Amino acid sequence: MADFARSTHPGVQAQLDRLPALSTPGDSLGLTRIRALLDRLGRPQDSLPPVLHVAGTNGKGSTCAMLRAALEAAGHRVHAFTSPHLVRFNERIRVAGTLIDDAMLEALLAEAIDAGDGIAPTFFEVATAAAFLAFARIPADACVIEVGLGGRLDATNVIDSPLVCGIAAIGFDHQQYLGHTLGEIAAEKAGIARAGVSLVSLAQPPEAQAAIACVAGSVNAPLLVEGRDWQADLSFEPNLRGAHQIRNASLAWQMVAAQDQLAVPRAAFLKGIGNVRWPARFQRLRDDVATWVDGAHNPQAATALGELLATTGPMHLILGILANKDADAIVAALARHALSLTFVPVPDHAHHDPAELAKRFGGAAAQSLDNALADVPGPRLIAGSLYLAGLALALTGELPD
Repeated sequence: MADFARSTHPGVQAQLDRLPALSTPGDSLGLTRIRALLDRLGRPQDSLPPVLHVAGTNGKGSTCAMLRAALEAAGHRVHAFTSPHLVRFNERIRVAGTLIDDAMLEALLAEAIDAGDGIAPTFFEVATAAAFLAFARIPADACVIEVGLGGRLDATNVIDSPLVCGIAAIGFDHQQYLGHTLGEIAAEKAGIARAGVSLVSLAQPPEAQAAIACVAGSVNAPLLVEGRDWQADLSFEPNLRGAHQIRNASLAWQMVAAQDQLAVPRAAFLKGIGNVRWPARFQRLRDDVATWVDGAHNPQAATALGELLATTGPMHLILGILANKDADAIVAALARHALSLTFVPVPDHAHHDPAELAKRFGGAAAQSLDNALADVPGPRLIAGSLYLAGLALALTGELPD
């Protein structure tokens, strides 16, 4: 099933079921297919409200959530396109502040899939096209768009004139598509830069920072870098835990400050980030046991989560890790904060074998997340995969809204 997308709505599921036969398999990057698809759909990307475009390896989703919350607190109607979804496909497309409803989603998916005949768009390209159709047709003041994979060749990068662009933390992930050095990865992320449009970046490792500066300079994009042009505001208190979230909030603030089309007073910004919600980012579940869930799925994210655990105290860790992720680095970043380690499978995805991980790192292996939750006491943390985080939310009935 395409990107393992499922829906309880039969009409939406019928459209999702069409995608495997239609689509190019896997994460095939490039702009040829999405441009052809959008041309057939009337080029909705040319009719979007002002776009705030965010790339990065980690933190881009949280940054987008804070941008949306701040803009809404300032009285603006905001569309948002993010990925991946955790439980329902609808989470990817937020229309004027509300998750897209099933009837609209079914119709837009059908329209995009029908138009893709002979083009063979990927799952993400169809999702992007459906989002852009919704955003072009329904009035709003702003669009917050999260890059899916990379930047330069990502389907969202057909937007020619964004209002402002941002780059969150860059690290190693998806090297098979983006390159094997931080410089190569950063250059791909910086590919969202546009002439005359401010590109706001968190401070990056030197190799990545140099690559971003090179790309920005090549297209004449004004570059505003943390530590050189602005500083993280340590007074920010976002409703998301961790020092890295303060930096993400600072990135969001600098992005709104770098444009003058959408007014966002500081008081509104503070109110927005103080109420922001972004699921599976050290989220406390509403259960009888002290349970948290976090989507940390690569070494950089696991390191940030480990730094947070150093302040909260150790927990029993339940980890499921995809086969294409660096299990050694992820476990190393978290194990020192573990009261115990329990490894679980990630259903429907190729994953590291729990028994092998338990043998390698010590701890236990469970046949399923359900089994682990029945056996592991609190305080406990589920981490290692966004897909596993989504399963935890589904099992507890805490659907993102």
